Amino acid sequence: MILVSIIIVNYRVKFFLEQTIRSAQEAIAGLGGDGEIIVVDNASGDDSMQFIKSRFGNEVQYIENADNVGFARANNKAIAIAKGEFTLILNPDTIIGSDTLSQSIEWFRTHSDCGAVGVRMLDGNGNFLPESKRSFTTPWVSFCKIFGLSALFPKSRIFARYHLRYLNEKQPHKVDILAGAFILAHTSILQKIGGFDERFFMYGEDIDLSYRIVQEGFSNYYLPIPIIHYKGESTKKDSLRYVRVFYEAMLIFFRKHYPHYSRFFAFFIHFAIYIRAAAAMLRRIFLPATTRKSHSNGLRWRIVSPSPEKIRHIIGSDAVIDNDKPTDVILDDSSLSYQDIIKAIDSAADGKLRFHIFSSRNSIIISP
Repeated sequence: MILVSIIIVNYRVKFFLEQTIRSAQEAIAGLGGDGEIIVVDNASGDDSMQFIKSRFGNEVQYIENADNVGFARANNKAIAIAKGEFTLILNPDTIIGSDTLSQSIEWFRTHSDCGAVGVRMLDGNGNFLPESKRSFTTPWVSFCKIFGLSALFPKSRIFARYHLRYLNEKQPHKVDILAGAFILAHTSILQKIGGFDERFFMYGEDIDLSYRIVQEGFSNYYLPIPIIHYKGESTKKDSLRYVRVFYEAMLIFFRKHYPHYSRFFAFFIHFAIYIRAAAAMLRRIFLPATTRKSHSNGLRWRIVSPSPEKIRHIIGSDAVIDNDKPTDVILDDSSLSYQDIIKAIDSAADGKLRFHIFSSRNSIIISP
């Protein structure tokens, strides 16, 4: 048996995926190389697998699905063949550090009740992602989430239990729900409970899995270990698709775990879908998404690289370089480890700076 199996499900994000795999390799190296990486491609329909195989060859195991079977089923295929004592479920748009796994596994060794851990997720600009720690989706918690009470009273222990915002993000906590972007668990537990419930296509499967781990008598822990989690189009909460899929996933969860509430709750779920969908449509009409225009439009760049000229060529000759008061920072992965990149983004995050990573192997800039 090896120490850890890392499972990454991909769908059309090959450049992010390459970055994630390389950071996972750094983390496995931090364990003395005692790990494996399994990539599951959900019928991307592009050259994702050809691209990744050309970069990693047999350093990675591959499962290529003929159809997009969803996040839950794709992960279950890999869980079934995982050889690690621990299994890490990892999104393809994340970056983990060289000590992420070693610190997390140490927590298991010192907490015998631990069934799974999650970590302190930051977006590509260093902002804390509140879904890193959540409470069980009880009828009351869901009511507060659906009707905006948790947003109105973000520090309330009564109204804001969904994201547990009143808990210090820089300290470890026992929590109910972990985010599917990073869940490290005992492989034996995942296999015992049957992995993810495949009725969840996207969203909700992490809530259900966390719930069932606790039902088995274990505890879930949030650890303040920083990682980067870019968030793609599929997770943008203003999209109509997100509204529909997310709330329908909540309805599946309630029918499964709170059947006596399901009919009553279904009314509020469908009501919330219509309200949120209408709000999303109005935002699109009256608040159209802003796009970044030319580099002369107020952007000031700091380039952290031993060869800044090659990056300067990509962002354009009209780009303004300002190392003292930049608006955007580019970090070169040829000179910085992923651990260093995470630390740089975490330490400098102030809500004003935007961070980008220069992928030296592909000569492209990866942005949040």
